[in-house]
Amino acid sequence: MIKNQFRNLLLVGFVFVFLISCGEKKKSFPLEQNNTASGIDYAAGFSINTNNDFTEIKVKSAWPGAKRMFTYALVPREKLASITLPSDAYDAIIATPVERMVVTSTTHIPSLETLGVLDRVVGFPNTDLISSTEARKLVNNGQIRELGTNENINTEMVLELNPEVVMGFGINDTNKAYKTIEKSGIAVVYNGDWVEQTPLGKAEWIKFFAPFFQKEKQADSIFSEIEMAYQEAKILAKKAEKKPTVLTGGLYKDVWYVAGGKSWLAQFLADANADYIWAASENTGSIGLSLEAVLERGQQADFWLNPSSHTTYEEVEQANVHYQQFKAFSNRKIYSNAVEKGAKGGLIFYELAPQRPDLVLKDLIHILHPDLLPDYEPYFFKPLR
Repeated sequence: MIKNQFRNLLLVGFVFVFLISCGEKKKSFPLEQNNTASGIDYAAGFSINTNNDFTEIKVKSAWPGAKRMFTYALVPREKLASITLPSDAYDAIIATPVERMVVTSTTHIPSLETLGVLDRVVGFPNTDLISSTEARKLVNNGQIRELGTNENINTEMVLELNPEVVMGFGINDTNKAYKTIEKSGIAVVYNGDWVEQTPLGKAEWIKFFAPFFQKEKQADSIFSEIEMAYQEAKILAKKAEKKPTVLTGGLYKDVWYVAGGKSWLAQFLADANADYIWAASENTGSIGLSLEAVLERGQQADFWLNPSSHTTYEEVEQANVHYQQFKAFSNRKIYSNAVEKGAKGGLIFYELAPQRPDLVLKDLIHILHPDLLPDYEPYFFKPLR
């Protein structure tokens, strides 16, 4: 009798231990999962899929013509011990929320600032390019450290800072510094926001940053407000009775670079109800032309945007005497996004405009159709002095 009781107790204990061990076993996920795709409506360069345990981000266009896709798994810290992901399926597996991050482009700054996580940034290459007032405070007090240049980032400093993530960008995958950082165990995540060609597509990359800090709902709300403001401005522009002609760019040495018809700027001009002279071209970047070719098509343009980096009429006149032949020069209708600069000379437009296309569009509407936004104060595009 006693032996049977003892045997039963052992059996119960065995079952109990077995159940406990099963409960502690890590959950293993296959490559194909029943995830839910997050709403990305305009950006073409990335996608987000989520389930109850982690978030998967795919970067489709890390740079123009990228041949490969990058895939990242973002796992809440409290779940890291309980799940197993196939490491060969991901370029990096990252615990969230991220507490220490290095970013490498000024376009990354506004998204992090708006999400309220700018204090997580610990390093940046060429900090003089940063224009954000809040970010400059962090640079000045030493919280955001100088890391050299993106092409030759100071890897020793990065390793010393010990970030969990380096948010990188590149024109290809040959950045040796990134490879060194990855070998040290620090995740390098490629960000392709600059590759996007549409205004709202660029702005939607705030949703890319959000999962790293568990700020998805906040990012959705922020983007929705920007999207609504942009669409309202676009509708307003359609009320204009005339479509003024617009010339862009200026000479660099002997070549005049104008914005291509499928470029970011050209899309703004289309939405601002302007008649952009090179709108019919299929170029997504700039088009190199001779001065003669530009004079032939653009001499009578009503407005001229971004005459190289010149910010005064005197500079324009001194740069090339032929600039005076343009109607927009004679009528003082030249505007530039290079007038407004940060404390160290960085251009505010290239830092903030990708996240705030609504402000860019309103700037252009105010310039091209002043009767539609008569009391608006332009943020980026200012008249030459």
